[in-house]
Amino acid sequence: MGVKWIKIVTDIFDDEKILLIESLPDADSIIVIWFKLLCLAGKQNNSGVFMMSNQIACTDKMLATIFRRKESTVKLALKTFEEFGMIEIVDGVITIPNWGKHQSIEQIEARKEYSKLYQREYRAKQKQLAECNDSRKHLRKQNVNTPDKDIEEDKKENRENILLGAACAGSKPEPSPVLSLVLNDKSFHHISQPQIDHWKELYPAVDVLQELRKMQGWLESNPKKRKTNRGISAFITAWLSKAQDKGTSVKPEQGHTQYDKFKTREWV
Repeated sequence: MGVKWIKIVTDIFDDEKILLIESLPDADSIIVIWFKLLCLAGKQNNSGVFMMSNQIACTDKMLATIFRRKESTVKLALKTFEEFGMIEIVDGVITIPNWGKHQSIEQIEARKEYSKLYQREYRAKQKQLAECNDSRKHLRKQNVNTPDKDIEEDKKENRENILLGAACAGSKPEPSPVLSLVLNDKSFHHISQPQIDHWKELYPAVDVLQELRKMQGWLESNPKKRKTNRGISAFITAWLSKAQDKGTSVKPEQGHTQYDKFKTREWV
């Protein structure tokens, strides 16, 4: 599934590569094709590798049809981009080097997954509280409508109320925090083991617990840079995403060595 937006720096037209392109005869057409190429990379969401259905490499002719431009103009643009290191053609496949690094796709997906998980847990908790409240109201109504119940029935009702209250309070206990991060108002953001397990899945190359301890120490040592309760989640995911890009947090026997032949040069 593609992303809805891509990141572009505001000073892109001050970049030396764009300045050189603007000096060419077909500068405007080439620049338009560059932006169309960036947008297509976002739609495909394939780490900057241009493939159709993940099986067929995009050709000059295919891109000319998609971009609604002359094939000769597209060929000229691709040749220019390759000369300037803005794209690479590896085994006949057009790629944008370091696309994922510059677009922070993993961080965006991590935030979306965390938001989905949080909303799902919140709705389940609210539903459970509503069901418990309805049960309590039903029991109170029975007590009001039957004032002549004998002592044994009253005792039974009291026992049911106590058991129901205990069930509602203890049916889904909050997990104990593994560690806490201090916030700008000196309160704490508590982190549970399920959250840590979730981040381990999102950032397999990261020793999540160790990175959280680093965050803990950094926030304690930098009181002026502490985060708000709303901003701490973004701070955590940004930190872990940066550690994932470095790929050095996990010990060699725990991680996996990978080589990405597409991540070789910067793009504009």
